[in-house]
Amino acid sequence: MFTTRPTLQGTFGMVSSTHWLASQAAMAVLEDGGNAYDAAVAGAFVLHVVEPHLNGPAGEVPILLAPAGGEVRVLCGQGVAPGGATVAHYQGLGLELVPGTGPLAAAVPGAFDAWMLLLRDHGTKSLADVLEYAIGYAEHGHAPVENVGATVESVRELFETEWTSSAQVYLPGGKAPRPGELFRNPALAATWKRLLDEVAEAGDRDAQIDAAREVWRSGFIGEALVRQAQRPTMDTSGERHTGTLTAADLAGWSATYETPATYDWNGWTVCKAGPWSQGPVLLQQLALLPAELPRYGSAEYVHLLIEGCKLAMADREAWYGDAAEVPLGALLSDEYNEGRRELVGDKASYELRPGSPGGRAPRLCAHAGLHGDGPGFDALGVGEPTVAVRDVPGAGEPTVAKRPTAAVPGEPEVGADGRTRGDTCHLDVVDRWGNMVAATPSGGWLQSNPVVPELGFPLGTRLQMTWLEEGLPNSLTPGRRPRTTLTPSIALRDGVPVMAFGTPGGDQQDQWQLHFFLAVALRAQVRGGLDLQGAIDAPNWHNDSFPGSFYPRGMCPGSVTVEGRMGEAVVAELRRRGHDVTVGESWSEGRLCAVARDPETGILSAAANPRGMQGYAVGR
Repeated sequence: MFTTRPTLQGTFGMVSSTHWLASQAAMAVLEDGGNAYDAAVAGAFVLHVVEPHLNGPAGEVPILLAPAGGEVRVLCGQGVAPGGATVAHYQGLGLELVPGTGPLAAAVPGAFDAWMLLLRDHGTKSLADVLEYAIGYAEHGHAPVENVGATVESVRELFETEWTSSAQVYLPGGKAPRPGELFRNPALAATWKRLLDEVAEAGDRDAQIDAAREVWRSGFIGEALVRQAQRPTMDTSGERHTGTLTAADLAGWSATYETPATYDWNGWTVCKAGPWSQGPVLLQQLALLPAELPRYGSAEYVHLLIEGCKLAMADREAWYGDAAEVPLGALLSDEYNEGRRELVGDKASYELRPGSPGGRAPRLCAHAGLHGDGPGFDALGVGEPTVAVRDVPGAGEPTVAKRPTAAVPGEPEVGADGRTRGDTCHLDVVDRWGNMVAATPSGGWLQSNPVVPELGFPLGTRLQMTWLEEGLPNSLTPGRRPRTTLTPSIALRDGVPVMAFGTPGGDQQDQWQLHFFLAVALRAQVRGGLDLQGAIDAPNWHNDSFPGSFYPRGMCPGSVTVEGRMGEAVVAELRRRGHDVTVGESWSEGRLCAVARDPETGILSAAANPRGMQGYAVGR
């Protein structure tokens, strides 16, 4: 079968990420004797520099790690809502939704501490060793991809009139970053160099890493983050607001290790972060599959996956979140899914249909209470209907092709009203010892908040994913994590870790990952077989039949967006079944990365997404 690139194979080490410089920096660490965790940290900090429109140090990251011979663990780098971030406070400001930009949307930054814990507990290299690559690119420059400049141009007016600290970094001399010219972020380089200077005398390797964590919490970095949060800032509400982040919030939080949520399917075990993320949506989609699947790639197959996704996403809206106990065991049980499976008919559903695990009645936010009998939607009498996502410029976080007319398909957009959306990154590594890591860094985008002048990077906006309505699993709640869309994966075969994978894409992540995983797992059913690269290259799709996770929380019941490479007969049959199909660009759905290890032979493999012309796998 033709693929855009070969699936790489070797025995020394493999890296796949959404930017070639991050992949190569991580590989350089492996070549220098580091392990997968050292490599992942180095690659992650390079991603902050080369994909600043997609992630930053003050964003967040869930990390799945599978140590050789050990158990899979989740390292949670999703920060919580600050102590002052209450529903009453935001409603008192006249807000019905958390703004999509600005300090009111900032959770406690989580990414930096998670990477530090990973390095300290599982790595072998020093902090200076892993920061070397990011400092070099920030100080001496790198040739930016086109979409960095395109994103900056889209927010030029905002930067020049309101977020002037961002203009200093991203519009030097009035010019946006452009391909073929070196772009530098000297403020970011200076931040990391000062950090290294301050921790140099702290003691051994572990002591220096812990000292760096303290500098982030309460030293010059923490102080600058809090000052920025307290500056009045123009946001998507059209008004200037100050945030709620305090020094106590920063000092009182750290990243944590957790047991993954898992589901066993046909000899595979898929591991995800818990229901503070959308990760279990992938598990629920697997649980909803019938024993016999339709032919891979057929209209019946695509229809089945779309309808199962709608049911899983409806449950996400009703049950997932850090502000309540989530009945995950019941949601993944055979009994529950047998009943849910019967809801999948021959026709497309336009309803948002959460289930009742254990007999519990589902509750949706008033903003999400929608249904419909055809294209469009009606209100259920529980509040104003959510806007249709296709009608909102820049709606949501990232999707590669919500509309084929998107100005910058696959990357952040900015509407006429200043609304922005960011995208996300992904990074997978496997080393010669069998250590494996999957991480999906995001947030802290250049278009999320003004650059902190002293630091060279902005705060994040993850609180926009919470609801300003009390009593919901994902209600804005001090000390609780906003439910994130970030959802890396590790898959085991017969109990042994064999594959790490993931993708940017907000609400689309676990839709694209399901198709990728099944393409790998069902390869015997596909003529010629599908390896990692073939599974990534296969035509993909997504649907928007549920409330989006990002401001302004739009949805479009019945909608399905497919790549232009999908067969005309498949598209026609989907439409006959009632799906509202949009045919997007031929290479527009998904930005998957993957690495794998065959435990019997020790052969490592890797592949990366060609869409967007940024992702690369390297290895030997």
